[in-house]
Amino acid sequence: MTSSIPFDHINEEHEELLTLQLSTGNHSTRPIQQSPLLISTASQSLTLFAATNFLMTSPQNSNPPAPSASNHEASAAGSSRSSRARRSSAQTLREGKTEDIPAPYPWATTKRAQVYSRRYLLSNGIKKISGAVQCKKCDQKYEIEYDLEQKFEEVATYVSQHKSAMRDRAPAVWMTPTLPDCKFCGQTNCVKPEMDKKRSINWLFLLLGQMLGMCKLNELKYFCKHTKNHRTGAKDRVLYLTYLGLLKQLEPNGPFDI
Repeated sequence: MTSSIPFDHINEEHEELLTLQLSTGNHSTRPIQQSPLLISTASQSLTLFAATNFLMTSPQNSNPPAPSASNHEASAAGSSRSSRARRSSAQTLREGKTEDIPAPYPWATTKRAQVYSRRYLLSNGIKKISGAVQCKKCDQKYEIEYDLEQKFEEVATYVSQHKSAMRDRAPAVWMTPTLPDCKFCGQTNCVKPEMDKKRSINWLFLLLGQMLGMCKLNELKYFCKHTKNHRTGAKDRVLYLTYLGLLKQLEPNGPFDI
């Protein structure tokens, strides 16, 4: 195998040869004869350099850059966000659940968390709305009855007078409602409405007695879910939506838009 001589070294020998000839005073016009060995070695070095440079820059030998970790993480994060958005937008009921249920009360429809309009109820002779209650002091259970027209006017008047100041939040009187007095033990502010399953909550009775604040947050969210209202936020926000939603069901043309 022929050994390779660096190209810079060849140039240095060439310059030394020229310097030697000039220093001897040889001004002959005869061209300088370069060593065949030097020419051959230089040619080999240039050929090797060109071949090496070709291999390094050839497209077929260059590998595409690997994707960076940040790009991979960003792609995964974007996919995850879009997946979460798709899941959160779905409003489907659990398996075995339907929107239609047996009407739990004469004033309730067969749709979850829906009551009939006030005009429909009055035209069908439903003027009294009753509900089961229990005393927190003596544990006695009984029913309370409200006059539909009278109690509706009380709630509707309060909303029309204070709605602008509520700022889409339930006031304190709704958040901590004043409860009825017990007719058995005589204690005040102690009779609470009975509530079992969410599907059988007596929504209209609670509205007329202004006792919706006795519902838990998940029960209020249940109402908003099935009436297609926004149901996120603190309890005062969801309670406000429940009051306005029920008033709108009773009086669709009234000033109860959310």
